[in-house]
Amino acid sequence: MFASMVLKDLHRKYLNELGEIYPKGESENITRIIFEEMADVSRSDLIKSPSRILPERTLNLLTECLERLMKHEPVQYITGNTWFYKMKFKVSPAVLIPRPETEELVHEAIAFLKEKNNPTVLDIGTGSGCIPVAVKKNAPQAIVTSIDVSADALKIANENAKSNEVSVDFKQIDFLHEENWNTLAQFDAIISNPPYIPQAEQTTMDKNVVDFEPNIALFVEDHNPLIFYKKIAAFAKLHLKKEGRIFMETHENLAHEVCDFFQREGYDAVIKKDLCEKNRMVIANLSR
Repeated sequence: MFASMVLKDLHRKYLNELGEIYPKGESENITRIIFEEMADVSRSDLIKSPSRILPERTLNLLTECLERLMKHEPVQYITGNTWFYKMKFKVSPAVLIPRPETEELVHEAIAFLKEKNNPTVLDIGTGSGCIPVAVKKNAPQAIVTSIDVSADALKIANENAKSNEVSVDFKQIDFLHEENWNTLAQFDAIISNPPYIPQAEQTTMDKNVVDFEPNIALFVEDHNPLIFYKKIAAFAKLHLKKEGRIFMETHENLAHEVCDFFQREGYDAVIKKDLCEKNRMVIANLSR
C-alpha cells in the first residue's frame, strides 16, 4: 500500500509505473480516468491542491487499482463503465469494451433509420448492448431487437438499456444455429459487430485484450474467419425487408473478402473506411 503521500506524488507514481507498459498518452489517460472515477480527483484538483493528502481508504483503493492495471487489466473493467456514443455503459469481463470505430457503424445505421417510419432493427451479438441502445436512443421510432448467445452479456445489456432509458427486446439466441432463426421476424436493418479475428492473431495482440476480454466475442477459427458474415448473408435473404440494409463491422484485412462474398451472394455491398482510413465496415442490401 502507499504510505502517506501527497496528491501530486501519487499522480506521478501512477504515470511512471504505467509508462512502463503503455505509451505516454495512454498512461496519462488511464491515470486521469482512475483518479476521476475511483478517487473523485479531477485535473483541476491536481492543479489547485497538489499537496492534498488523500484518505487512507482512497489510497488503498488506488493501490489495488494500480496493481490491476500493471497486470494489463483494462481500465474500463476496473471502473466498471465506459462511454459510447455520448452514453455511459456498464462493462464487465462478460462483454467486449465498446470501441470508437463501432460508433461509426452506429452512426451509419442511425442515419439510415431516421429516414424511415417505425423501422425494425436486429442487432446480432449485442455484448454490452452499446449498438442497440445507441440506435434506440438516437432513432427512438425504431423497434429494436438484439440477440446474443451469452446470458451474462445479455444481463449487462439489459442493465445498460435501463440506465439509458430505452426499450430493447433482448433475446438469448445462438445465431450460428439456423434453426433458431424462425424465432426472429423481418427487419429493415440488420447490424452486427461479430467475432472476426482469426485465432492465429492472438499472439500479436495486446495482453489487455487477449487476457481479459471475452474470447468468444473476439475470435473465429482460422479456417473459417467469415463464418458470421456467411450466416448473416443467408439470414438476411429470409429476414431483410425490401429496401432494407445490413451494417457490419469487419476486420480491416478481411473487409474485401466480406464485401466480395456478399456481392457473390446477390447483394449490393460497399466498404466504408473509418476515421483512421481503415476498411472497417461493409454495408449491404439485396439487389432487386
